[in-house]
Amino acid sequence: MTALTLVTAAERPELVSQMLRLGTSPWPEFLDHDPVVNALWRSIYELAPSYQFGLLDEQANSLAAMGNCLPIRWDGRAEALPERGIDAVLEDGVACLRDEATPTAASALMIVVAPEWLGRRISARAIRAMAEIVGRHGLADLVAPVRATDKHRYPLIPMGRYIRWRRDDGSSFDPWIRVHERVGGEIVGCASAAMRVTGSVAEWERWTGVAMPESGAYVIAGALVPVDIDRERDVGEYLEPACWVRHRLLPR
Repeated sequence: MTALTLVTAAERPELVSQMLRLGTSPWPEFLDHDPVVNALWRSIYELAPSYQFGLLDEQANSLAAMGNCLPIRWDGRAEALPERGIDAVLEDGVACLRDEATPTAASALMIVVAPEWLGRRISARAIRAMAEIVGRHGLADLVAPVRATDKHRYPLIPMGRYIRWRRDDGSSFDPWIRVHERVGGEIVGCASAAMRVTGSVAEWERWTGVAMPESGAYVIAGALVPVDIDRERDVGEYLEPACWVRHRLLPR
C-alpha cells in the first residue's frame, strides 16, 4: 500500500491552497452556487484548521485526497439530524466555533480523491483519516451527509428508496455509501435538502447547458434530483438530497 501521510491545515498551512483546489475540482457547476456554502466555506479553514486534512504523497508533495469536517452540536438522535444537511451543519459548526461552544459530535462535509489516485482504494483511507482526526478531538461520533455517487443515474427515484437498494451480496448499491459502510458507517436517515441552489432561468441554462423553454422539472447531468423551473417567476430551484451516515468512534 502506498505510503501517505495524514496532515491537517493546522500542521501544514502551506497546503491549504492545494486542498481548496482539489476540493473544488469534481462537482457540477451548479453546485458552486449554494449561498450557505459560499458564505461559510473559507471560515472552516480559519476557525477549525485541525479538522481540515489531506493524505499527502510526500515524494510528489501532492495530495492523494483531502477532506473537510467540523465540530457540531448534536444530541445523538438520528431524527435530530437536519434535513438541510451540509448547509445546516456548516451553519451550526461555524456558530459553535465562533461562540466557543462545546461540540458533541463532528460532521463530515466532503472527501475528494485526486483523479490520478482514483481506483486505488484511497476513499476508505480518507474516511478512516477523518475519523482519526475527530477522535483526536475527543468526540465520539462522526456523522456524514453523504452525496451518493451513483444517485445522479436515478434522479427520479426518491433518496429514501435509493439508499435502501442492496446488491446481491447485501452491500449498499451506491459505491460511496458502500465504502462508508465497509469502514463501520451506519445509514441513519436522509437529508432531503442537504444543499439548496436557486437562480434565474438564464443562470440555470448557463450552468447546465440545457435550454429550459417552459416551467417544469428538468433532469440535468450531475444532479441527484430534477431541477424545478418556474419561468413565470424566473427562478429555478434545486434541493439536493443526501444520505446521513453515522460513524461511532472511541474518543481518545
